[in-house]
Amino acid sequence: MLSFDKLHARAVARKGEEALAARMPKTKSSRSIAATPDHRCLSAMAKALFQAGFVWRVINNKWEGFEAAFHGFDPERVANLSGAEVAALRRDERIVRNGQKIEAVVENAGYVLDEAAEHGSFAKMVARWPEDDIVGLWARLKKRGSRLGGDTGPRVLRSVGKPTFVLTRDVVASLVAQGIVDKRPTAKKDLARVQDAFNTWAAQSGEDLSAISMTLACTVDAGGP
Repeated sequence: MLSFDKLHARAVARKGEEALAARMPKTKSSRSIAATPDHRCLSAMAKALFQAGFVWRVINNKWEGFEAAFHGFDPERVANLSGAEVAALRRDERIVRNGQKIEAVVENAGYVLDEAAEHGSFAKMVARWPEDDIVGLWARLKKRGSRLGGDTGPRVLRSVGKPTFVLTRDVVASLVAQGIVDKRPTAKKDLARVQDAFNTWAAQSGEDLSAISMTLACTVDAGGP
């Protein structure tokens, strides 16, 4: 496993200092995350969910229509959509008419309400979660939410400003090249190894998980280390 200084130097050599800095994901303080309204969290969930396996540009271009069709993603309103209203969404040309994903948004509205009842808001739960166990937060989203596994959960967290790594192809390639894992990690023990590595790099650098993740991605050329 390479030190963060060596990883950073390799990323700079490949991308350049300014280009690397420009790629860094924007994150927020815990206080700012906690202030995020639940309807914006549900919107972030829905967007990440619909972008998964689809052309992001299409989703982005239609997003104003999504916001209107789902009533601004008000969790109470969405969670209580009637069967007839859900059926109407399946025919609504303002959105991508994927029935399973539409139903997942409705289910996630209920999930957001559940977290709000327990923690005051969904965002407060996210804000309080320790970064040194971010894979535990991924697991919570996957277990309690709908279709929030894989990279969808981490991308939701990125959307609300929570520092997290994302297991993109290039990040995984870097992890494999360093012998931390031998393939994309999915098993709990492999995710724990990855979390431990990121915790070490965070201690070495003082950088957050999002910045470390991007640094790793930039240590490899497209298609491999």
